[in-house]
Amino acid sequence: MARRESLPQFDVGDRWRGAAHRGSRSGPLRLHLDLNPVDRDQDEELERLLGLGARPASVGQTGEESWHVLADPEGNEFCLLRERLPEL
Repeated sequence: MARRESLPQFDVGDRWRGAAHRGSRSGPLRLHLDLNPVDRDQDEELERLLGLGARPASVGQTGEESWHVLADPEGNEFCLLRERLPEL
């Protein structure tokens, strides 16, 4: 069995956990995430995500949207929604 290289882990709370991967994307995204903060408001979460390496992404927004479109360090787009959802 081939030895797997240890990759950086990330944790976004008790709902999601994942691992970074090496390599480039070879086609369109198959998954789009819409994130809702549950323990802070949208502005605080935006600052946290930018601090973790996310960057604003332009996908044709008008500037009037209530959400932010961001891209992770690998260029995968996701949205940060304004409405705070109740914890499960």
